[in-house]
Amino acid sequence: MLTVSFFTFSPVQENTYIVSNDQNEAIIFDPGCYSIQEKNRLKQHLTDKGLTAVQLVNTHCHLDHVFGNKWVAETYDLELFLHPLEEQLLAYAPTSGDKWGLPFNNYEGKLHFLNEGDVVNLGTDSLKVMLTPGHSPGSICFYCEEQGFVIGGDVLFRESVGRTDLPFGSYEQLMNSIRTKLFTLPDDVIVYPGHGPSTTIGWEKKHNPFLAE
Repeated sequence: MLTVSFFTFSPVQENTYIVSNDQNEAIIFDPGCYSIQEKNRLKQHLTDKGLTAVQLVNTHCHLDHVFGNKWVAETYDLELFLHPLEEQLLAYAPTSGDKWGLPFNNYEGKLHFLNEGDVVNLGTDSLKVMLTPGHSPGSICFYCEEQGFVIGGDVLFRESVGRTDLPFGSYEQLMNSIRTKLFTLPDDVIVYPGHGPSTTIGWEKKHNPFLAE
C-alpha cells in the first residue's frame, strides 16, 4: 500500500512528492526544495515518518523540479532517474535558474533512464512509466493502477495543462499525450500534478477548458 505526501516548494510553488510503502521505503519525485528551510522540512518529514529514501526521480527537468536534486542525492546517497530526453533540460536548468534569479547547484551524478512501459518498484508496489511529451520532450508520468493514482508532473493540472511555450515544448504533442495516455485511464484515477491541487481524470474530461469533451 502506497502513501502519497507532498510539499509545495520554492517561489515557483512546485509540488514535491514523497511516495512511501508499508515498509517505510520512499521515492522522492521532483524535489523542488530551494531554501535551507525547505530542505529541512523535507528531511524532517522523512525523519518523523521513519522513512528511508531509496530512489530519486524527475518527471521532467525544468528548473523548479530539479532544485533539490543535488541535495537529495548527497543527503540520501541516491542517483537520479529520468527519461533520456530530459538530459538536455537537466544540463540547461542552472542557466534557467540564473535567468529567473534563482541560481542553484545542479545534480551532476550518474543518470538512470526510464522509458515508456518501464515499471518502478517500491517493495511489492509498482508504478508504470508513461511517456507524455509536450510540456517537455521527455515528460513522464507514473501510474499506480492498483491504487488508482498518477504522479503527473506538469502534463495535466486541475482545469489546466502544462505550458508549451518553453524550449522544446509542443502544444499538439501535449494534447495528444493527455488524450491518448492519461484520458485512457479510469475516470476515478487521481492526478497529483506538479503545481496546484490534485484532480481526477473524470473531472478533467468534463471541466478542463483545454480538453472538455
